[in-house]
Amino acid sequence: MENGRVVRLELALDGNELTSVPAEIGQLTSLEVLDLYNNQLTSVPAEIGQLTSLTELYLFGNQLTSVPAEIGQLTSLTGLDLSGNQLTSVPAEVGQLTSLRELHLWNNRLTSVPAEIGQLTSLEELCLDDNRLTSVPAEIGQLTSLERLYLGGNQLTSVPAEIGRLTSLEELNLKSNQLTSVPAEIGQLASLEKLNLNGNQLTSVPAEIGQLTSLKELDLNGNQLTSVPADIGQLTDLKELGLRDNQLTSVPAEIGQLASLEKLYVGGNQLTSVPAEIGQLTSLEGLELDDNQLTSVPAEIWQLTSLRVLYLDDNQLTSVPAEIGQLTSLTELYLSGNQLTSVPAEIGRLTELKELGLRDNQLTSVPEEIWQLTSLRVLYLDDNLLDELPAEIGQLTSLEELGLERNELTSVPAEIWQLTSLTELYLGCNQLTSVPAEIGQLTSLTKLYLSGTKLTSVPAEIGQLTSLRVLYLYGNQLTSLPAEIGQLASLRELYLNGKQLTSVPAEIGQLTELKELDLRDNKLTSVPEEIWQLTSLRVLYLDDNQLTSVPAAIRELKAAGCDVVLDDGVTMDE
Repeated sequence: MENGRVVRLELALDGNELTSVPAEIGQLTSLEVLDLYNNQLTSVPAEIGQLTSLTELYLFGNQLTSVPAEIGQLTSLTGLDLSGNQLTSVPAEVGQLTSLRELHLWNNRLTSVPAEIGQLTSLEELCLDDNRLTSVPAEIGQLTSLERLYLGGNQLTSVPAEIGRLTSLEELNLKSNQLTSVPAEIGQLASLEKLNLNGNQLTSVPAEIGQLTSLKELDLNGNQLTSVPADIGQLTDLKELGLRDNQLTSVPAEIGQLASLEKLYVGGNQLTSVPAEIGQLTSLEGLELDDNQLTSVPAEIWQLTSLRVLYLDDNQLTSVPAEIGQLTSLTELYLSGNQLTSVPAEIGRLTELKELGLRDNQLTSVPEEIWQLTSLRVLYLDDNLLDELPAEIGQLTSLEELGLERNELTSVPAEIWQLTSLTELYLGCNQLTSVPAEIGQLTSLTKLYLSGTKLTSVPAEIGQLTSLRVLYLYGNQLTSLPAEIGQLASLRELYLNGKQLTSVPAEIGQLTELKELDLRDNKLTSVPEEIWQLTSLRVLYLDDNQLTSVPAAIRELKAAGCDVVLDDGVTMDE
């Protein structure tokens, strides 16, 4: 006690690149907190067992391959962190640490856990994520104070039925294992609020899951589920349900009973229909039904006026009803990868919309009301049949990403060059023959795609795009490039492959941040010496040109780690 305050004796040696700890540390018998994390320790002296006053011991982020059995003498320990080491086992004596409330062993190489762990009856949090566990001892069921159990990222094929005894458990993480089933006893975890079974091999879940009436988050994404039990409808406190990337052909009507549900993820399945009862989920804010086989959705979906995010992309929809205009809270709407030939004018009512995906449909036009969505930041119209765009596109002044690739555009309205908030612009694979000088006004651009068009030149003003990091100009009819390309000081990737270039300006040597440069498949007979100064380059493609030799300076590029691809037979100058 000092000035009326309790003072803990703590020794902080973290982050000092220590390779060892002296045995004399055992003499610090009054020590209560010992920080040895983020060093380079490969072992801990047995004398650490003499620190019987120790309540917290932090050894994470070292290179420990073992822990001395004497650690079991630290019976005052409430917190022990051994995560981020190279441990293959834990001594049975850890079971003597009966005061322990938190034990962290994640990110090691553990293949098993001693049965004695079941003696830690005060334990509230046990972290065993990211090890190599193939099983968990049945004794884990004795940890009746446990509130949080993390077993993700292991090689578990099963979970002991005794897990059902953990009636204080609030969070259970079993993601990224090899589970093919879950014991029915899981239904006894009456306090459970979060259950993560993502990334396993489950083909079904027990009906008893419906008994978890305290559950708020259930993640079953990335399994092999072919059905979901109707009992899931009993989880009336559930706020988030993940069922995506399974093999579901249907969803039970009882899903409509989940009155608290805010997020529902069912994308990446084989659904051909959705139950009308989904319209009862009046609290729903996020609904993902993408990548299924839906030809239509129930009319009741358009009554979910709390929806902010709706993914219907990659289905087989041929139309969207006017009622979509009722979803006035939507901020993200994705309808890409369907068979839409039109979009209803009522989409213009979605004034909160920030992201709209309509790529990969059969649209020949879009309703003029879209240009009234002035909150839009992302608009994807790629892979359609558009042959023109109206000047009104210039009203979308908040737009940051605009995708127009693979349409039938021969030109774009001048107003596009006034969208100065754009950071990504995709215009490739159209019939464009020119780009105006006004492109230089888009000074926020970081990505510009102009590949696969009919461009014969690029305006000098492209040099004003000093934030540009990625530039695609391949597959055009360019024979040269403006010297101003050398002003793109932030450029990391430059793609110029494709048939016609006969020269490259020396100013390309100013692009000192460039990591990938593709000049293949052109008509180059030489390259400027300045290219060999681009020491940040990691890949340089020069094949399929008319080069017979390259400067000896190429050796310096290769020595700096650059992969230079040349045709066979190209020699190196002396």
